[in-house]
Amino acid sequence: MTNDPGSARRGRSRSASVAARPPASKPKRPAPQWRRMDLHLHTPGSNDYQEPHISYLDILRQASARGLDIIAITDHNTVAGYAAMQKEVEQLLWLESRGRIDPLEQRQLDEYRRVLDKLLVLPGFEFTATFGFHILGIFPPETPVSYLEHLLLTLRVPPALLREGSSTVGATSDVLTAYHVINEAGGLVIAAHVNSGNGVMMRGLDFGGQTRVAYTQDPNVHALEVTDLEKRGNQTTRRFFDGSKPEYPRPMRCIQGSDAHRLVRESPTSPYLGVGERITEILLDDLSFDALAGVIRGNDHSLTRPYRGTAKAVDFVQLAREEGESLVQAFHPSINQRGGHLDAILRDIGAMANTNGGTIYIGVPTDPKAKPEGVRETPRGIEALRNAIAKRFSPEPPVQIDSLPTQGTTVVRVTVTPGPDAPYALDSNLFYVRDETETTLAVRDEIVRLVERGLERRGGTTADSRQPTAAIPAVAPQSAPPPAPREEPRRRSSRASTAATPAEKPPPAQPPTNGRGQLERPRTGVEIVESQERDGTVYHTLRDLRSGNLINNVTRSSARRLWHYAITQAETAPPNFSGVQWRGNVAVLNRRPKGNSALYDLIVRDDEGIHVYYGVTDSGLSEEWLALVEEPRRE
Repeated sequence: MTNDPGSARRGRSRSASVAARPPASKPKRPAPQWRRMDLHLHTPGSNDYQEPHISYLDILRQASARGLDIIAITDHNTVAGYAAMQKEVEQLLWLESRGRIDPLEQRQLDEYRRVLDKLLVLPGFEFTATFGFHILGIFPPETPVSYLEHLLLTLRVPPALLREGSSTVGATSDVLTAYHVINEAGGLVIAAHVNSGNGVMMRGLDFGGQTRVAYTQDPNVHALEVTDLEKRGNQTTRRFFDGSKPEYPRPMRCIQGSDAHRLVRESPTSPYLGVGERITEILLDDLSFDALAGVIRGNDHSLTRPYRGTAKAVDFVQLAREEGESLVQAFHPSINQRGGHLDAILRDIGAMANTNGGTIYIGVPTDPKAKPEGVRETPRGIEALRNAIAKRFSPEPPVQIDSLPTQGTTVVRVTVTPGPDAPYALDSNLFYVRDETETTLAVRDEIVRLVERGLERRGGTTADSRQPTAAIPAVAPQSAPPPAPREEPRRRSSRASTAATPAEKPPPAQPPTNGRGQLERPRTGVEIVESQERDGTVYHTLRDLRSGNLINNVTRSSARRLWHYAITQAETAPPNFSGVQWRGNVAVLNRRPKGNSALYDLIVRDDEGIHVYYGVTDSGLSEEWLALVEEPRRE
């Protein structure tokens, strides 16, 4: 054991692997194992720790007793706790090396060795950014304490408070700067408890939506820590960040940690958790920071899952089926060409590459209650799919193909990334796009937008820089932090998170407006902007609310599903504005259930006139919009 508390464990693992290696044979790569981690632990190094008499060895013992494999020491704006533990181990080692260690100290050192042989202990901190947002920075075990303290000083933690462990340290760096600094320093960047107090989802704070988008979609943040990871349904934080919301197109990895400020929870109803009382499992090739960072920074979200003790492990395929098809998720029962299954899969791949990306599961029907058949001879099926993609697409879209187990069988998973070379054509001239759960051929104006987006990503220019050209909204980092929150922030809708909200009655919801005082459009659905009759046929100009693009010359016979619905309603059953119940300048024309969610037809009036938005989904509504459409049902 050296100065690094985890070095004895790592050294033993390396020597054991060398000793076990057969001579003159290539070493076998170890099979990945599910490891349990709690990356958010405090110690008496934080001045709000509830049991200051607890020793650092007590914390390690408790982590070991809870069956953890990886922990991170993340005190508030300090590494004093980790440094104190490291110094204690160094002192015991020094006494042992000189034969001056007494029996009590020897037992203490032996206990350190026992737990560190099982635990990977990582140094880190919980940084408090401007306006109180909390960010976890987690680093390799060999990182010097002085280096971490230098980072905290760089983040403008006052030198006088560097070893205080206080969560309040004054005007420090803003969130985006902190993300960048920690990532550039080689650390893992995790936004702490995003859906609760001091989280970057900004629950209860009346900031602009673009700030929240930037704070949760920035490329320098690797994961979001949430408090509702084990919950299911459309309203969980993980579903909010699955990539299906127009303004949150980047799917974010969500994990959970205890944020322990004590050794053991006082009672089942206490909000203060103990060590390892909220655990994430992670599938790793080996127990190391590099393996951990590879998964956390990667895009395969099935490699992490909530730990549920002895309960049945999470089946990610079944969980996806229960969530159902969406803009970024599709299912196919077979990979075979017979029955048109392969063609349907390729259409979805092209559509997702041209839109927001997504995941396609092959070998399972959409119905979550139906038994999955899986893909027989999975390697051969994957190879055939790869060949079909390479042969039939121009250019070849960026995809990853692998397999996952579910209910005793194996399914194929295709992960599609929004490509930089859009548009992607199937069979040379077929351009597909994804619209909620539907894959359809792109019309002429959509193809133009795809070309413009491709040129923009490759450094070219678009035909009209004033028009939005990307199917994926850009997230522009802010150069300055947001304004300070008001003293009495408005109650937020529960759809973005399931964390508790104040019990007092909220003030009436106000229609969401943009910076010019105009009502914001929803982010999904379609609006009929103009209609003209030519030679007995009505041609419509539609606005795709997801991208903001205009599509011209759409007829009822040529329209895809949502467009056809909107045109049919407009042509055969135009809304009677005198009969609607207005809530300010907004009214709900129609609400139709769709699985666990709903589709809305909304009416908005402003200086330009009256707008009708058809087929708006929950994911396209801001929290202010949701409050408006839900209020009539609460009365």
